[in-house]
Amino acid sequence: MGGEAKVRQLADRFYDVMETAPEAKELYAIHPQPLHGIRQKFFEFLSGWLGGPPLFEQKYGHPRLRARHLPFTVNQQLRDQWMFCMNKALDEVVEHELLREGIRQSIGQLASHMINC
Repeated sequence: MGGEAKVRQLADRFYDVMETAPEAKELYAIHPQPLHGIRQKFFEFLSGWLGGPPLFEQKYGHPRLRARHLPFTVNQQLRDQWMFCMNKALDEVVEHELLREGIRQSIGQLASHMINC
């Protein structure tokens, strides 16, 4: 994908879209402010999830994503808003089409798994 710099760019672009897109208004509203801490955690998660260094696990242990998201109501609308942000970020950051579509499919399945209501 392009190493650490590209993974960080993807994580940052995801949150840039979330902060500015009206399509992600409800999703943005449930995130703690300011976003720099969560941007860093997302970068660390993506690093390991995409096959790079397991930075998140080294700091926080296994991601246990579903368990970490259970305190929040995650419905189809929030999942779709999350994917809207990720799709925009993927389209802008990941140049290789097959890689971009593979990530989109895999992360879409992961996002759907977070739905808890």
